[in-house]
Amino acid sequence: MRAQVLAAAPEITIAAAPNRREQVLAWRRRSRLVRLMRVLLPLVIGLILAGLAAAVAHNALTSQPGQGRETSAPIRLMHPRFVGRDDKGRAFVITAESATRDPREYQRVLLVRPMMLMDAQGPDPLRLTANAGVYNEGTFKLELHGSVRLVDSKGAFDTAHSLFDTKTGEVAGSGPIQGSGSVGELQANSYAISDKGERMVFRGGVHTRIDRVRGGVNTQNDQK
Repeated sequence: MRAQVLAAAPEITIAAAPNRREQVLAWRRRSRLVRLMRVLLPLVIGLILAGLAAAVAHNALTSQPGQGRETSAPIRLMHPRFVGRDDKGRAFVITAESATRDPREYQRVLLVRPMMLMDAQGPDPLRLTANAGVYNEGTFKLELHGSVRLVDSKGAFDTAHSLFDTKTGEVAGSGPIQGSGSVGELQANSYAISDKGERMVFRGGVHTRIDRVRGGVNTQNDQK
């Protein structure tokens, strides 16, 4: 008996041929999508750029008023100190609690509770204090007003207004003044201090009360 050998037949798979029509349709869809993206992408980019430009313009317009207020706001200094000398070589120092430049006139400095000390190391220093004042850097003059007080070695005087010239060292005032010195009490409508404080002139409604010492007893003499 002869043995029969049967070889297994190989499996053969036959793939269906691609549909030509479907390929064409898919290609057309991709082409339309590409054309659409070519149109939409530049449009979207343009809209984004326009939005950014509008945001920048809006911020610039809304921030300008605030910036204008900040730049125009006066600069305030705490505890300022001005130092100089008059034409006679005497040193003076002007201090205050605070100082603010006048926004309408840059050379004017507005002072709160100013104090001026003239010739502090000399034999007869002069001190001026007030509630408020204005120092003009153009004219070198210090204007004091409100509870002005003048103190030197001869006495102390109170007035409402005083003008101190830092160039000449002279002090003057047009308001009423009253005070007391080594010789007595005095009242007047105006005054002036010059010659390094050696000369004090009082004018207008001058009233004085001079104290004299006779044998150890004080006597008073009223003068007008």
